[in-house]
Amino acid sequence: MQKEASKDGSPREPVLSVQDVSYWYGEKRALDDVSFDVYPGKVTALLGPNGAGKSTLFSLITRLFDAPTGRIEIDGRSAAEQGFKALGPLGVVFQQPTLDLDLTVKQNLRYFASLRGLKRKEADERMNRALDALDMKERITEKVRSLNGGHRRRVEIARALLHSPKLLLLDEPTIGLDDPTRAAIVRHIHALASTDNIGVLWATHLFDEIKPEDDLLVLDRGRIVARGEAKTVVAETGAKDLGDAFRLLIRSAGQDVAV
Repeated sequence: MQKEASKDGSPREPVLSVQDVSYWYGEKRALDDVSFDVYPGKVTALLGPNGAGKSTLFSLITRLFDAPTGRIEIDGRSAAEQGFKALGPLGVVFQQPTLDLDLTVKQNLRYFASLRGLKRKEADERMNRALDALDMKERITEKVRSLNGGHRRRVEIARALLHSPKLLLLDEPTIGLDDPTRAAIVRHIHALASTDNIGVLWATHLFDEIKPEDDLLVLDRGRIVARGEAKTVVAETGAKDLGDAFRLLIRSAGQDVAV
C-alpha cells in the first residue's frame, strides 16, 4: 500500500501495518486478504456489521491468535518474528472488561504498570495524569466493583495508556454506556490521538463515534469493502450520511445490514 505523506512531503511510517492477512475457523474464512495501515496522530475507525471479522482482526493484531498468512507489524516490528516484545508499543481496551473488581483503581493500575516494568514513582505520576484527563482522579482509591460501567471503561483506557503506547486498539469500548459517557470517551480519544500523536484503531458499529476526518475501514464478511477518510467514503457512495453510506456498501457486498 502507498504510504501517506507528512506535511513536509516526506513519507509517513504507519504505526500499524496489516498486509495480506487471512484467517479461517475450520473451513469458514473469517478474514479474506485484509490489508491496511494506521498512522500516528489519526483515529482509524473499523466499521462493520456483527460477524464481519473485527474481533478476529484484533485477536491477530494482539497475537491472541497467530495469522497463518500475511504480515502484521507494530511500529515496524513483527510479533510473529520478534515475539511479544514487538507488542510493547501497543495499548488495548478489549470489548469485555478485564479489571479486577475487588482491587481499587490504584491497585489495578499499579499491577499493570509493574507488568510493564514501570517503577512505582513513575507509574504513580502517569496514573494520576491519565486518570485526571479522564475525570477519574478522585476515584483512585475506590474499588472497581463500586464503579459504574462508564467509570470502569475510563479506568481501562487509563490503564492502556500508562506505558505511553504508540498504538491504541479499542474494540467496541463504549458498548452498554449511556450517550453522554460515550460522547465524552469519543472526544477524549480523538483529542489524545492528536495531542500525543498516537495511532488509534477503533472498532465500532456506532456511526456517531466516527468523525468526518477519521480514516475509515468498512469490513464486511472478512473483506474491506471501502477505505479512506470517512467524509470521502460518504461522498464517493453518493450517500447523505455515514449510516446511509454503510448500508449502501453492505448491500452492494451482498448482505443485509445488521449492526
